[in-house]
Amino acid sequence: MPELPEVETTRRGIEPFLAGHTIQRIRVRNHRLRWPVELPDHLAGSVVRSVSRRAKYILIETDAGALIAHLGMSGSLRVVQPDETPRLHDHLDIEIKGGPWLRYNDPRRFGSFHYAEHPFEAHWLLKNLGVEPLSNEFSGDHLFATSRKRRVAVKNHIMDGKIVVGVGNIYAAEALFRAGIRPSTAAYRVSRLAYGHLADAIRQILANAIQVGGTTLRDFVGSDGQPGYFKQSLNVYGRQGAPCRICSTTLKLQILGQRSTVYCPACQTFSGWQKPVG
Repeated sequence: MPELPEVETTRRGIEPFLAGHTIQRIRVRNHRLRWPVELPDHLAGSVVRSVSRRAKYILIETDAGALIAHLGMSGSLRVVQPDETPRLHDHLDIEIKGGPWLRYNDPRRFGSFHYAEHPFEAHWLLKNLGVEPLSNEFSGDHLFATSRKRRVAVKNHIMDGKIVVGVGNIYAAEALFRAGIRPSTAAYRVSRLAYGHLADAIRQILANAIQVGGTTLRDFVGSDGQPGYFKQSLNVYGRQGAPCRICSTTLKLQILGQRSTVYCPACQTFSGWQKPVG
């Protein structure tokens, strides 16, 4: 599934082709996505004011309301020429007046498109989301305060979208490795100091992934059709049984909250008090 860096990479790729331009028409070839696609006719003729992101949602704001797009498990948004023949699984086009179009492809159809009136932040998909990990609101103090009395694993804690958004399985595993915290540690047992290291690691991991276009593991490509390259920098995710890049200890696999996670038993101690790995 595209995670925050992949969604942000897509947002940056499509923004120059949408912002300031007029939507001529939205053509929906297949309304049967995760939720039925029901978009108002009055979006035609509206001007795109901005293209932003909230968690894993891309927000296309117009003077007539906003489109809230989610890429689902296998979705992608591509910039195409108007005469380009639609491919299999091309479900929706945002036709831009006098310029390239935006085309949505989704083989599994788990993505979604919703319309929201202003203020769109009150939409049910957005209103209960946690803080953005790259914002000033996010900090070790925030993670510490929200973890008190929580017995869930710290990995599950930082993947809870009501606490912090966009820290998916890949980036949670990598950030915990960088912070030196074992993923199964109960959230309430992690110290304020360790949460400070973890918040720094999350920001660094996500920023680095955005710089190289995200992580391509199976389906993701950016708006230009190119894959992301953060996979080449992964230290633990998907590397169970391989030697740790730091200490050569064999990496171990465990299941937390029905998700697999890989960790280094030597670099990631149970308490989370030690100095970060790197």
